[in-house]
Amino acid sequence: MRQRVGASRTWLWCAFLAANVWIGWLAYTGPGHPIGDVYLYAWWVELGLEGGPWVGIDTSWVYPVLALLPMTVAAVGGSHYALVWLALMVLLNCLALAFVTGWRGRARGLAAGWWWTAYLVAVGPIALGRIDSVTVPLVVIAAVLFARRPVVAGALLAAATWMKVWPAAIIGAALIALRERFHILLGVLATSAIVMITAVVLGGGAPLFSFITTQTGRGLQIEAPASAPWLLLGALGDEASGLYYDEEILTYQVFGPHVEVVAAIMTPLLALVAAAIVGLALWLLGRGVRPEALLPPFVLALVTAMIAVNKVGSPQFITWLSAAVIIGLVAKPNGAAAFRMPAVLVLVIALLTQIVYPVLYGYLLALEPAMLTVLTLRNLLLFVLLGWAVRAMLRTPRARRR
Repeated sequence: MRQRVGASRTWLWCAFLAANVWIGWLAYTGPGHPIGDVYLYAWWVELGLEGGPWVGIDTSWVYPVLALLPMTVAAVGGSHYALVWLALMVLLNCLALAFVTGWRGRARGLAAGWWWTAYLVAVGPIALGRIDSVTVPLVVIAAVLFARRPVVAGALLAAATWMKVWPAAIIGAALIALRERFHILLGVLATSAIVMITAVVLGGGAPLFSFITTQTGRGLQIEAPASAPWLLLGALGDEASGLYYDEEILTYQVFGPHVEVVAAIMTPLLALVAAAIVGLALWLLGRGVRPEALLPPFVLALVTAMIAVNKVGSPQFITWLSAAVIIGLVAKPNGAAAFRMPAVLVLVIALLTQIVYPVLYGYLLALEPAMLTVLTLRNLLLFVLLGWAVRAMLRTPRARRR
C-alpha cells in the first residue's frame, strides 16, 4: 500500500512538472504574446536600477509596493529576464504542491494536486505570466498552514496582498471563520508593518496606497462581465459602441452610452456584494455552523465575486479561483467530494479563458460573434460558480453540541 501511495505521488509530480513546463513553453513561444506584462516588469525594474524612478516608491503604481520584490529578483537573469521569471513561477508552484501533498511520509492532498495539474493545462500560460502567479502559490501555502502555523499563514497572506490585492479576501474569510484568527491577524499586521515601514524609509510613503487611487478612474475592461452589452452592440454594427485601447493603463476597454455610469457604480456594487457575503457568513456562524466547513465555500464566494462583479476583467484573475478550489479540495473531512462541482466548473472556466486569451484574442478584438459567445459563456459560468458557493455556505453543517 505504501509503495502504491509513493508511486501516486511520484506520478503526480511528474505530471505537475510536465504541465508547468508545457505552459511555460507556451508562455515564452506561443501566439498572442502571453508574457507581455513580464517584459513590462523588466522595463520597470531596469528603469529603477539605472537610476530612474522606482515605480511604487518614487511614482504612483497600479500594484502594491511589494510586487517589486519578485520583479526585481527576476532581474538576476539580465537579458533572460522572462526565462528567469518563468522558472521562478514554476519553483513557487512546486513549493506549494509540496505543502499540499506533504514533504515526506504519508501523501495527502493528491486529489488537489491532480486537479491543479489539470487546471494549469486548462488555463494555459497566463498562470505563469503575471504577478498573480506569485500570489496564488503563496495563498495555497498559507491555507495549508492555517492550523499548524497561523502566524506564518497570516504573514504569507499579507505578503501576497501587498503584491496584488485579491488575497485580502482570504484574510477576511480566515479572520471571520477560523479560531486561529488572532494568530493569523498577528502575522498580517507584523508583515504589513514591515512592508509599510520599509517603503517609507525608501522614500515611498506618498505613493504607498496609489494602487487604490489609480484604479478608481478606470473604465470597463472588455473581458469584464459588465462589458457584454457594449461588445454586443459593437458586433451588431452600432458605431456608438465598441472597444478601444487605453494608452494610459495599457488595456482594452469598452465605450458607448452610459459606460461611465456603469463603471462608476461597479466598485460600490462589488463592495456591497462582498459585504453581503460576509454578512451571510457571520449570520451562519451565529447559528452554530462549523467554521472549518464554512471557510472553503466562503472563500470561493468572495473570490468569485471579486471577479464577476468587477469592472476589470483581466484573464489572470481566473487564476485566483485555483487557490480557492484547492482550499476546498484539501478541506477536512471530505473536501474533494464536497468540492467536485466547483472543481469541474473552474476547469471549464479556465479552458474558456485560455481560448479567449491568448489563443484567439485577436478575434475578440475584432468582435467576432463566436468569440463573444465564448467570453459570454465564461462570464455566465462565473455567476453559476458564485451561486454554488453561496448555496454551499447556506448548507454548511452545524457543529455538534457536546
